[in-house]
Order: sequence, then C-alpha cells, then structure tokens
Amino acid sequence: MTDPTDRVRHAAAERGLEIELRERPAAKSLPEAAELLGIPPSGIVKTLVVKRSDDTFLFALVPGDRAISWPKLRAVVGVNKLQLPDPERALAATGYERGTIVPVGSTTDWPVFADERIVGERIAMGAGAHGYSMFVQADDLIVAYDATVADISQSID
Repeated sequence: MTDPTDRVRHAAAERGLEIELRERPAAKSLPEAAELLGIPPSGIVKTLVVKRSDDTFLFALVPGDRAISWPKLRAVVGVNKLQLPDPERALAATGYERGTIVPVGSTTDWPVFADERIVGERIAMGAGAHGYSMFVQADDLIVAYDATVADISQSID
C-alpha cells in the first residue's frame, strides 16, 4: 500500500474502528487547521511519537490546545527519560512523516497513552498524509488500541 491514507483506512477496518477521512488545504499551524475543519484547537489531537531510552517508542495523544507534560508522562510510563525523536527516526518508527503521525496504521503497534481530556470527544487527528485529517470517537480509539488514559498534558504557556 503506497497511499498512507489507505493504510489508515485498512488498519481502522481491521480493528473495527469507524473513521472519517477529510481532505483539507495545507495548514501552517494547528489553529489554522482547526479553523479549516471548523472545530476548536482542542478538537485536534496531536499524536507525538516518543522515544524511550531502550530505543522503543510510544504514542502520546494530546489535545491541540495543550502541550505534553514530560514529568506526568514519565510518571505514567514509569521511566526516567523520554524524548522526541528526530524526523527520520519518527518516520522509521511509525511509517509516517511528522505532522501526519497517527497510531492507526503505524508500521509498529507502539503503546498508546491518551490524555484524559479527550475521553468522550469526537476528535480530529493526523491521517498518515499531509492535507488530510481523520475524525474518530476518542473512546473507540482508546479501546481499539488498549490505550492508557491519564493526565499527561499541561496548558500551553
């Protein structure tokens, strides 16, 4: 499968996850993407691929109007060190470029950690390719990926 959105659709179907893929113009920022989609910035969930010290990875799902809280995430994961990989390592770990990363269809099923603020929401997130967004019920995504739900974010200063 060469089209990353096909990979997303196929992986969602395999897990019984109902998604809507929506094409949108390129956005220069998350607030601009939210405006294009007609939703608040909090409705877009950023998928961050995070590297552990043992060279394994995890996904952190954080509302668009918030930032990852490294101390909170380290405490939930139970490790002393986490970091964002460079773009090449992120691509190698997920099969997706930065800005398009999503757990759905990732080349490896890394553990998923979801911020508690997305529970009960219909969210938009990356869809594997630039110019697309995926809409999904956060609760369905959490169940499909056996995600750990916790407070892992902080307000953006």
